[in-house]
Amino acid sequence: MRSLDEIRAALEACYAAIEGLCTDLSDTEWKAQSLCPDWDMRGVVQHVASIEAVMVGWLPQDDKTPPPFERAAEFLAGTDDPAVLAEKVRAVFDERRRDLSALTAADLDRPSWMPVGPGTYGRFLEIRVFDFWVHIRDITIPLGRRTDDAGLAAELALAQVEGSIGYIAGKKVGVPEGKSISFSLTGPLARQINVAVDGRAKQVEHLDNPDATLTTDSTTFIMLACGRIDPQAQIDSGAVSWTGDADLGDRAARNLRFTM
Repeated sequence: MRSLDEIRAALEACYAAIEGLCTDLSDTEWKAQSLCPDWDMRGVVQHVASIEAVMVGWLPQDDKTPPPFERAAEFLAGTDDPAVLAEKVRAVFDERRRDLSALTAADLDRPSWMPVGPGTYGRFLEIRVFDFWVHIRDITIPLGRRTDDAGLAAELALAQVEGSIGYIAGKKVGVPEGKSISFSLTGPLARQINVAVDGRAKQVEHLDNPDATLTTDSTTFIMLACGRIDPQAQIDSGAVSWTGDADLGDRAARNLRFTM
């Protein structure tokens, strides 16, 4: 888990990115389709900000009780108007900034409910960064807007995918027993993520001769793992390629999705 200062900095980068989009989106862009099938750009902003509104003033007391999600409706009231939404976003993020500034390192170790099961408050906040980071690109990618895909927030987003890489390789890609695969990420977050199957698929530090190597950039890798972009389009454009076992590489390119 990252330090408190790192988590604060990553969330601040996410807040600033959403605030910037709220200021900059045109009336037409607000209504444009995002990478989330059920949401336009306004829907994406409503989602991420309403969850932060739910978390204002909340600290977990155990690992079973979720935040008061019923409060999301209070935030959403009136936010069909982008000007109202932008104002509410700024107010909620300022409240969350105050909450985060009051946290101690010990608070990160509090047992907490998380979307993926029991955990700690620090891990929950890291998942919030992941959610933000992906949703920001749900907006920027279809609009053709440039983003900084390096930095702490990107590292935390990639870490969520890497933490599930055994499941992705074993259950989604279906790497066979005794086989291995390496994911070579060229940047902006350069990584070599290796998985071998010995009874079960698990990440390993090094592979001398992986059966297949899939090569792509870190942003494409994350967005494919989140089911946001079409694998075939990435293959056709050359953004995703592979060497070694052609069938295994092809399956990996098409089956990275582990969440949506």
